[in-house]
Amino acid sequence: MANAIKYKDSDLKIGDTLSIDYIIKEGNKERRQVFRGILLRIKGSTAENKMITVRKITRSGVGVERIIPLFSPYIAGIKVVKTGKTRRSKIYFVRGLSEQDLRRKLYHKK
Repeated sequence: MANAIKYKDSDLKIGDTLSIDYIIKEGNKERRQVFRGILLRIKGSTAENKMITVRKITRSGVGVERIIPLFSPYIAGIKVVKTGKTRRSKIYFVRGLSEQDLRRKLYHKK
C-alpha cells in the first residue's frame, strides 16, 4: 500500500490537502472546476490505473468524496495546498470527524 505517489513534479502523500483543476465539458463548451480536499487513499498498481480518493466538506457541512484517475485527460493540474502528517495508508477515520478535530489530528505538529 502506498502512502505517497509522484505525479508530474509534485509528491502527493496521504493526508495532504490538494487542489485539483478538473476540466468539465458541457455540450460544446469547456470549463475548469477546482476540487479542493484531503487525499484519503491511493489505489492502483500500474501507472495507467492509479486513482486517488479526495474528500471535501461543502459549505452546508456535507462530505463529498471523488475518485479521480491520475492520468485522466480531464485533469489540468494538481497542486498541494497543505501537507498533512499521518502514518496510515487509508485515512477513512476522517469521515466521522468535525473540521476542528480533523485539523488537530492531521496538521498538528508534535
